[in-house]
Amino acid sequence: MSRDDPEAPVPRDGIDEGKRLIRVGGDKGLSLADRLSERFHRLTWRTPLHDLRLKDRHPLKLIAVPDDPIPGDVGRGRALLAGRLVFSGEERALGGLDLRRPDWGKPFADHLQSFAWLRDLSTVATRAEAAPVAEALMARWLDAHADAVDQTGWRADLWGRRVLAWTAHAPLILSSTDLVYRSRVLNALARGGRHLDRYADNTPAGAARIAAWCGVVSCGLLIPGGEARLRFGEAGLARALGASLFEDGGIVSRSPSMLLGTIDLLASLGACYDARREDMPDAVTGALARMVPALLGVAHGDRGLSSWQGGGPVAATRVAAVIEASGIRTRPLRQARDWGYQRLTAGSAVLIVDAAPPPVARVVEGGCASTLAFEFSDGPTRLVVNCGGAREAVAGLPRTLIEGLRTTAAHSTLGLADTNSTAIHADGTLGRGVGEVELSRQESEAGSRIEGAHDGYARRFGFVHRRRLMLSADGRELRGEDALLPRGRRRRSGTTPFAIRFHLGRGIEAEPTADGQAAILRTRGGEAGGGPWQFRCRGGALAIDGSVWIDEAGRPVATRQLVVAGEAAAGGASVGWLLKRAR
Repeated sequence: MSRDDPEAPVPRDGIDEGKRLIRVGGDKGLSLADRLSERFHRLTWRTPLHDLRLKDRHPLKLIAVPDDPIPGDVGRGRALLAGRLVFSGEERALGGLDLRRPDWGKPFADHLQSFAWLRDLSTVATRAEAAPVAEALMARWLDAHADAVDQTGWRADLWGRRVLAWTAHAPLILSSTDLVYRSRVLNALARGGRHLDRYADNTPAGAARIAAWCGVVSCGLLIPGGEARLRFGEAGLARALGASLFEDGGIVSRSPSMLLGTIDLLASLGACYDARREDMPDAVTGALARMVPALLGVAHGDRGLSSWQGGGPVAATRVAAVIEASGIRTRPLRQARDWGYQRLTAGSAVLIVDAAPPPVARVVEGGCASTLAFEFSDGPTRLVVNCGGAREAVAGLPRTLIEGLRTTAAHSTLGLADTNSTAIHADGTLGRGVGEVELSRQESEAGSRIEGAHDGYARRFGFVHRRRLMLSADGRELRGEDALLPRGRRRRSGTTPFAIRFHLGRGIEAEPTADGQAAILRTRGGEAGGGPWQFRCRGGALAIDGSVWIDEAGRPVATRQLVVAGEAAAGGASVGWLLKRAR
């Protein structure tokens, strides 16, 4: 793979002709020993010994100041200039921010503590305009957290992101002529680096651990005397990438939005290497070369991300900016063995299918029971989607709604007896359910076909859910079949209700036909995609109901859904359906 050749070959797709069994590991969450170890490490932060480790000489200046390769959010930047910090539906006046007594949600807290808002501020303002705002917030952070090592301000992943932000936007936070203030900033940076040296590896695998090691590496590059730390950090980052990414480039959380954020981190780290006129290690460039095709594989025709594993539909402009900053030019990955998403394209149609078990609890918060769900778009129009956004919904939404976004019913797939294909516990962790997915994929001149089956309902109800999806060669027709097949000894007397849901994209209206077995799909005031689409089913009763979709800003949007309901006898059930462009 080339960083600048769009025609370079992508890594070999992961599904051979025939069938492959994908198994989830037995890791259902942190063990008791893991939890005790994590708590112990946090307790050591407050000991005099750790405070001694953080003390040493601090730098008088940085060796270099990297450029931030990714633009910030204009709206949030302008709000900062107007004296307000805005993020994820929460807003605080800068003058009233009390960092010692936070009264805001976790997304807002992470945005504030990571200093990601420096990117927004620098996007809309000159140095002279932005520096007073940035330095005032920095002074508050120093007063609240510079000397108090606690979970609020000293989480390792936050420090990793903070180091990247502070160094890239050093002109905004180090413009002051106050030598005491400048010394405090540089001393805090040095202490943060020493903290990361010790605790980066204790961060959970995934985006958080990669962020922590990016902080170690950037300290090694930009703080004087960092040669040994750089070598140490590069080795740690290589380990973190190995533990956090699948071989096909997907991230272990299976969240596209987290993968996008991780590419952002590595692109920002690349700017640190550029500032020193050094090359990034092969482990990092190789990881980026796998990650970008995997990310593009879950992008729709509008080039924005689809909604999976708690993430929302990230806008195309944001995706394009991060990919450009990565330096990788390539094509989407169509088949991912471990990342788990299958991509079919034909004409202007894009079909994305979740063909793997949910992530294990150890590597993600807010995992979703979405196995065998799909999203489908026609050009820039998203016809069928998932509700999405469980981790990125704006503050103030009811907790029950946010947790509901993780359920099987919030995804475009079959749900049995109003339960989840993988259990979602009251504490938010995932329990028993999908343990294996059987998958087959074929390509022919007539089109593409995917067949998948999961065992998420086998233990409780004695059924396997099998889904067949066939996309025609011209992209004008998507045929599907959902079947419940008996498995094992467990049998329920009577019948078991099921519902197959097709959540419709924003602005898609559904008009039922006279026979009650079909619906015409159009955008409000016009046609859907290249024309209206017709949905028709057999084997169940079709209804049109309300739904909700979490948009790019994390806001809930009222939408519609098609629901095909029926009952499965002991011998199983089958429903066939068709999405076809009407003209």
